[in-house]
Amino acid sequence: KKEVEKSLPKEPKKKPVEKVKEEVKPVKPAEPEIAKEIEKETEAPREEKKVVVRGEEEIANMKAEAEKFLSGVFKAMNMEVEIKMEYKASEGNLDIEFIGHDMGILIGKRGQTLDSLQYLTSLVVNKGTQGYVRVKLDTEDYRNRRKETLENLARSIAYKVRKTRKTVSLEPMNPYERRIIHSALQGNRYVETYSEGNEPYRHVVVKLKNRQ
Repeated sequence: KKEVEKSLPKEPKKKPVEKVKEEVKPVKPAEPEIAKEIEKETEAPREEKKVVVRGEEEIANMKAEAEKFLSGVFKAMNMEVEIKMEYKASEGNLDIEFIGHDMGILIGKRGQTLDSLQYLTSLVVNKGTQGYVRVKLDTEDYRNRRKETLENLARSIAYKVRKTRKTVSLEPMNPYERRIIHSALQGNRYVETYSEGNEPYRHVVVKLKNRQ
């Protein structure tokens, strides 16, 4: 029996995967029909989406439904918030901006509250709507500031992976934030990225490229 055991090949040792815990929280997963639209990350070239042509009445109804929902939320929170909306026909996006005091409450930790509010508003706007309308909520330019933070994180992790030659696994992120990481490192000569796991625990992995 011992001779047979000696003849069996040993399992190869798995390379250690380092977990990075400074980044971000999991968010509530979207409904299936919405998830299909938002889950396309930049791991592969993205196909151009056909934007649905909408009439003025349909756009006005979407804005009215969004404002009715958000106004109810802010009233329940006892907050005075100015709501500005713009429908970008070329992209099929409904951009909503909040203006007021103590907007940090609406942003929440790492944007968690803003993301949840965006998710719920998206459900309201897309109910009974032809085609998918991407709803984007923002306040105090948080989205751009967050994007810059994630891009800096991506570059820092890429340098760490190149230096240590160890694969790094980031904390779970929503699809939008994962796309930022993928895009930031897409042209990097030394590392590559991919996503793994299921929502809401899907995360980005950064690994050294196999150089020949």
